[in-house]
Amino acid sequence: MPISAFLTDASVCIGCKACEVACKEWNHIPDDGFEWSGQSYDNTHALGAATWRHVLFLEEKQPMGPQLAGIDEPFRWQFLSDVCKHCENAGCLEACPTGAIVRTEVGSVYVQPDVCNGCGYCVVSCPFGVVDKSHEVGTAFKCTFCYDRQRDGLMPACAKACPTQSIRFGELEELRQQAQARVKELQDRGYIDAQVYDPTQSSVGGTHAIFVILGESEAYNFPPAPEVPTIHMKSAWSAALVSALVVVLVVFLAFAL
Repeated sequence: MPISAFLTDASVCIGCKACEVACKEWNHIPDDGFEWSGQSYDNTHALGAATWRHVLFLEEKQPMGPQLAGIDEPFRWQFLSDVCKHCENAGCLEACPTGAIVRTEVGSVYVQPDVCNGCGYCVVSCPFGVVDKSHEVGTAFKCTFCYDRQRDGLMPACAKACPTQSIRFGELEELRQQAQARVKELQDRGYIDAQVYDPTQSSVGGTHAIFVILGESEAYNFPPAPEVPTIHMKSAWSAALVSALVVVLVVFLAFAL
């Protein structure tokens, strides 16, 4: 099977939350409650054990875009459907001690609920804060990339339900090319801050969820340079070895003198 990916384009998202609903319906995920959060029109808050797609409502103090030149409009409204990034080098997969998290043949990172022991190591090892532990069940959950649908030749439910094609599903390298072409198109139209978020130069080695965004990545809660925690293990072990050698040397000198 080809290596699959999502391409999510914030410039055409209308914030309808159809992707959230489709994800919950297909995967039988409970609702997040209907309390008023005070965070714009968002009642799902963030990605979590019961929210595998989350539509972010972003209000920024800057003009909407070049099409409103000359109009006094100080705010820019943006929407973005966030999801697990299915990292090329996944911190959650590396941290899992039971083998509950695996890499599938389509390139996604999948949590096997019947193998997960609820240790939570994957939760703290995710550089994007995506993986979450359910307090009701006691195990970890996140986007499955609709692996069951892909095995049957179907696209993920969120991409199927998106009315504006803000969420596209396809082959990874093809979507990367489409993302670059889309950014060039937006920049040619005057959106000079359009960019692709796909941290290939970081320790995660790129993602299987690519985003076209306007503005800085931090505004969307995307770290500019996400890090897999295991990259620090070499320096940690080196420091521990040096400390052990110092202790041995001190003990030796104490007995020698």
